Amino acid sequence: MFTLASVVAIFYLFSVAFAFPVIPLKVPPGDANKILCQLPIVSRILCPLSARAALTRPTVFGTATGAEDPSGAFRFPVKYASSTRWAPSTVVTSWNLPNGFTNASSLPLACPQPDVDSSAYSEDCLSMVLYVPPSLTLVSNAPTLVWIHGGSFIIGSATGPGLDGSKLAIATNSIVAVVQYRLGALGFMAPSGKTNLAVQDLVNALQFLKKAVPAFGGSASKITLAGQSSGANMIRALLAVPSASSLFTSAILQSDPMNFGFLSPTTQSVMQNFFTGEINCSATDSACLNALSLDTILDAQSDLFGSAADLDPAAGKNQPIRPVLDGSLITSPLDSTRPFPTQTKPLLITTVSEEAAFAIYSSFPDPLPEEAFEPICDATFGEPRTSQIVSSPLYSPIPSVNGDVDARSQLQTLGTDYLWKCSGWTFARNWVGHGGKAYVGQFVVGSTYPGNEAVPFCTQPGIVCHQDDIKIVFGTVENPTPEQAALTTEIQKRYKAFLTSGNPNVPGTATWSPATSSNIPSLLLGGSGVAPVGACVPSFWGSGVQYDYQFFNE
Repeated sequence: MFTLASVVAIFYLFSVAFAFPVIPLKVPPGDANKILCQLPIVSRILCPLSARAALTRPTVFGTATGAEDPSGAFRFPVKYASSTRWAPSTVVTSWNLPNGFTNASSLPLACPQPDVDSSAYSEDCLSMVLYVPPSLTLVSNAPTLVWIHGGSFIIGSATGPGLDGSKLAIATNSIVAVVQYRLGALGFMAPSGKTNLAVQDLVNALQFLKKAVPAFGGSASKITLAGQSSGANMIRALLAVPSASSLFTSAILQSDPMNFGFLSPTTQSVMQNFFTGEINCSATDSACLNALSLDTILDAQSDLFGSAADLDPAAGKNQPIRPVLDGSLITSPLDSTRPFPTQTKPLLITTVSEEAAFAIYSSFPDPLPEEAFEPICDATFGEPRTSQIVSSPLYSPIPSVNGDVDARSQLQTLGTDYLWKCSGWTFARNWVGHGGKAYVGQFVVGSTYPGNEAVPFCTQPGIVCHQDDIKIVFGTVENPTPEQAALTTEIQKRYKAFLTSGNPNVPGTATWSPATSSNIPSLLLGGSGVAPVGACVPSFWGSGVQYDYQFFNE
């Protein structure tokens, strides 16, 4: 790669060879670079753009227009794909701001979702926001991190709390793209029976980025997916999409509820029939379908969400609308119910220490006697899984300092293990056992995510609830403690290394050892050492008790 120094030398040689007059550069090196960057042929390729110049970029789609983010990066909102209601999306052919906006400072409207003012969302929502560090030049060959938001596939957006990618982009010297995709029934419940529209949306987003990022100093061959909760679940779906494999090189899955396998076509069909009945339009009546109000669609979606587990227990109660193992787009379950395919991509797989705490302590705001543990387990797991759980010393009562037992503590540990931690370890074992590489970690320092403060347990010192890792990663914690600031610095350094090399180890930090098919050294992020194994062994979760994806899909 050319450097400023080599360009100086070449320019000097050309000047001598062609008898151009040369004026010796008797200026300090830093000022010499500034002078050199005034040369048009040099500045366009090797020099960071000024703020004013950086707000427009020529791309293969046309001129991109952006704005300066308050945190320092250049921000480019863009519509990446188009679609009509319940039809597959297609990649755009020209660069346009989202939602017909003309001001590049405007951020995209969210996709339609419940409990949000209708002025904040639009069906025309297939947009993303690019955050570009000012330091990048056209030959930076920088990596891109594509963030896929969570929200149980029914809520969330690219502009959710803490998702300003500016600080993360600058710290990792990468382009950060925060992406939206169709949610809920509009993304997964097309009356025609066409499944996984939302998954295809993200395939299109990656196709768009592969063409677009070189104009911002990015490499088309260094794209990493990252996401949290259902966003990580969506990444797991993309890992099972053969046509998407060439579009990204690595992935970061944060708090993926891996106990939820992909929906089977049979379960999807049952849910689809219920939803179509709720909207009272036949699958072929396009006039009726297009005339439906978003309120009607969202109401029917809510009815489906609440009824799904009764329609088919395999759907579950917490995330029933999700990707479908359709056999055409998604071709493998990537779990232990079928032979695991050969893998090559490196993964980071992380959870937080109290993943299930928000759900448990919000459902049961008052302490529970030990006698409540078994019936609550039975309502969730049924027999014979409950008897195996309650008879195991791994989930024995945990007395408090005054000797009292609160069954919520057991339920929290149990929920964290089966839904997130242990199922993630099983996935990692399968991944590395079939050729891939995986680094597994657990956040033991976090920052209370908006909404989690409603559960007092989640605000206690040392407690890290679901979503509390997001602001740490993005560097958007307000007034961080020394521990939070230190972990943000560390995790951003590790992500920078992973984006470039597929390895999160950097000098000055603890060694993060990769998982093997038999050993999961889960690094404590914000602590020291590795997480205890506990129940996360194949002979208990995944075999003796079984995850839901095994129990319902035998």
